[in-house]
Amino acid sequence: MFFQQQVYAIELSGFSKIVDGDTVYIKSSKIRLEGIDAPEIKQKCKKNGKEYFCGKISQKKLIQKIGKNKIKCFSTGKDKYRRYLATCFIGKINLNKWMVRNGYAISYRRYSTKYNNDEIYAKINKLGIWSGSFIQPEKWRKLN
Repeated sequence: MFFQQQVYAIELSGFSKIVDGDTVYIKSSKIRLEGIDAPEIKQKCKKNGKEYFCGKISQKKLIQKIGKNKIKCFSTGKDKYRRYLATCFIGKINLNKWMVRNGYAISYRRYSTKYNNDEIYAKINKLGIWSGSFIQPEKWRKLN
């Protein structure tokens, strides 16, 4: 007999506080944007031979995109740090996808392939961090 496993999504919605390009709070719930990895706040990238704080840019772009709007996040579980892993939306816009497609985050391939095509698009079009050079955020965290 075949049993289909049901995945229950927890919905978190409201005004958000943006921690960085892949982490937000809604009230007291810490949410990690699932399937993406953004540069850390203190991380620097290079463009035209000059260093800049790409992590701060990533955070700023997410803040600008959300503006004063409420967001809606759908979580299917938590990570080892007890953050909700979620896909978040502003209206019909998938923020996880938007961050990767515009080059403010990368597809977090170790955990998901969902945004690989969006990363390729950003890379081909030299958007965001793809307009210069950078260390993968996961590698940067290990080195710092």
